[in-house]
Amino acid sequence: MQVSVETTSALERRMTVGVPAERIETEVNKRLKQTALRAKIPGFRPGKVPMSIIRQRYEDSARQEALGDLIQATFYEAVMQEKLNPAGAPSVEPKVFEKGQALEYVATFEVFPEFQVAGFESIAVERLQAEVSDADVDNMLEILRKQNTRFDAVEREAQNGDQLNIDFVGKVDGEAFAGGSAKGTLLVLGSGRMIPGFEDGLVGAKAGEERVLNVTFPEDYQNLDLAGKAAEFAVTVNAVAEAKLPELNEEFFALFGVKDGGIDGFRAEVRKNMERELRQAIKTKVKNQVMEGLLAANPIEAPKALLGNEVNRLRVQAVQQFGGNIKPEQLPAELFEEQAKRRVLLGLVVAEVVKQSEIKPDEARVRELIEEMASAYQEPEQVVAWYYKNPQQLDEVRSVVLEEQVVDTVLQKANVTDKQVSYEEAVKPAEAPKAE
Repeated sequence: MQVSVETTSALERRMTVGVPAERIETEVNKRLKQTALRAKIPGFRPGKVPMSIIRQRYEDSARQEALGDLIQATFYEAVMQEKLNPAGAPSVEPKVFEKGQALEYVATFEVFPEFQVAGFESIAVERLQAEVSDADVDNMLEILRKQNTRFDAVEREAQNGDQLNIDFVGKVDGEAFAGGSAKGTLLVLGSGRMIPGFEDGLVGAKAGEERVLNVTFPEDYQNLDLAGKAAEFAVTVNAVAEAKLPELNEEFFALFGVKDGGIDGFRAEVRKNMERELRQAIKTKVKNQVMEGLLAANPIEAPKALLGNEVNRLRVQAVQQFGGNIKPEQLPAELFEEQAKRRVLLGLVVAEVVKQSEIKPDEARVRELIEEMASAYQEPEQVVAWYYKNPQQLDEVRSVVLEEQVVDTVLQKANVTDKQVSYEEAVKPAEAPKAE
């Protein structure tokens, strides 16, 4: 078998493969003999049909089948011989495809980039340090109370923080517009849910009152047909209700699965959850900085085949997340290209760190991570058992641990500085990184 390889770009290879005619005929004859054993032709018993008849009837199909299988087999033989690492399926173009002649074809494909991960020392990482204080727990208790606010009807004028039940009809230039009317809408005054002026115009209203609000849509309003236009809303206030925060009592604690220990037990449970969230937030921010540093220190090109596969995966995820009748392939590829590029590049770089540093998942850390995740459930032992009974889920946890070990490997050489911050700052989400 003759093989020649041409480098047409940084990652693309154009490989010409020649397969001797003798190998082709051997494969064709093998298939014809197999056909002869089972062929049913009138006047002949099975297995007794003359080979001349078998060849006359089946040689063309046997040859096509043999050539297809030979291209597949010899392609992988050739890439092994040339020590190439294809990043996707090849595009095959036959050059010579005639009976009695050697098979010659050209396979065009991309290879994985070859590189050595470097630059750990150039990566700057700011590692946040924080603790959960009593004041942080107090603040979290208030947040939990507000999340469980109930509203009781009152017979007074509405004020900010009250919940109104309203009907409204909106008009622009005297004409009602799509989406401008509703009945029985619940609106908390001061929430900023409606356009500027709408909620302010209902302060002081009472149940049963009708008001006309003259407002203007913002210039940057999402509906361009309404952006910057003056509008009139006829509003009927059906009911006014004031917020009532729940008491910190046994009934409230039970909403969160805490049935014993009273307020001290509840605070301890809240603190434990906050500390788990804090550890995860700090870990995530460190990991993001390490990953961004690895990408910056190791600029490589992403194979188009891998990018296409990742775009398709993101399309499927989007459809699964948002539902609807749309098919994944109907979503524009450009919506996902930036995210797909970052994922592919990170995957390549992280895989090379794992390879160079010979990192294997630490099973003790895998168990520790599973137990930490399980601790958020009422029966953690069952959750741990479930992970160890589901190989796919267990492998996902191993992948997470492997990434953590990559981060640890980089941190040993990176430029790390510790910064003391508040709990709130530590858990505040960081801005999502963008692909170059």
